Amino acid sequence: MDVGPYSGILKYIGKSIIKIISLLIAVSILSFILVSVSPVDPVRAFIGEVGMANMSAENLAKLEAYFGVNTPPIERYWNWFTDFIQGDMGTSLLYRQPVTSVIHVKFMNSMVLMTTAWIFSGFLGFIFGIVAGLYRDRWIDKVIKGYSLLIASMPTFWLALVLVMIFSVWLQLLPIGLSVPIGVNAAEVSILDSIKHLILPALTLSVIGIANITLHTREKMIDIMGEDYILFAKARGKSRISIIRNHALRNIMLPAITLQFASISEIFGGSVLVEQVFSYPGLGKAAVSAGLGGDAPLLLGIAVISAALVFGGNLIANLLYGIIDPRIRRGSAYE
Repeated sequence: MDVGPYSGILKYIGKSIIKIISLLIAVSILSFILVSVSPVDPVRAFIGEVGMANMSAENLAKLEAYFGVNTPPIERYWNWFTDFIQGDMGTSLLYRQPVTSVIHVKFMNSMVLMTTAWIFSGFLGFIFGIVAGLYRDRWIDKVIKGYSLLIASMPTFWLALVLVMIFSVWLQLLPIGLSVPIGVNAAEVSILDSIKHLILPALTLSVIGIANITLHTREKMIDIMGEDYILFAKARGKSRISIIRNHALRNIMLPAITLQFASISEIFGGSVLVEQVFSYPGLGKAAVSAGLGGDAPLLLGIAVISAALVFGGNLIANLLYGIIDPRIRRGSAYE
């Protein structure tokens, strides 16, 4: 099959995948070192204080051998790494289940939450930025700019508590937390129930993300509307909608896409706080529980999966550049 026209893109994708794999290995090594030097004893975390007091020395020695407490760190990492690339991330000490199963369930919950917030914040931020840039220094620009600055300086957990107070406690319109109603079997949970439990966490995450996209798109829109080719288009009698569609939109989309995909790491970081406040059973809450409970296998697995998510988002953003702007595809970006 002739891949001549796409050879540059394929070469770029190949190089990027090699870089991502190298970065993931570096992340796994750094995470392993941090977990190894932490004061948390995996055996004590696994059986608890009462179990430690009642356990015989022989059984304790077996557990230490099972967790590799006396194994050299390099050998321990290599054992974990070889198992990891075969799909075995170990067993979670908190959930008493394979780490892959725990991450699969938590990952799906987090993906629904983060994807909803990500799309919502990107779309609204982009629209708000365009409107504010078009009507610079008018009342609508001042309202959008003031709102963005106010939201950008607002702590995520504080906003989450305010929304809970308003919509859950005072108005009693939405549930106060969790992803499903309490006491209801998973098979009996309806889609409407899941959406109700998703609204407040997703709203909190998206509101924070809207500000950055709005402010950056506004500044870019103001710059573009002052360019000579825009003034020439106005002089030719082109309508405002035509100028935006044919001239401005493509130029402001590239930085907006960069910000939007770069915000994946911010949304993931924000989801840790939001999931804690709303007791939402996602990766962020699991990571906090694993860190506090000394669940090293789960913590390492979440660290590597989270890094892969962020690196994958950056790769998709770079590939989209060439689709949106053919000059980049024909240039050296994929060389």
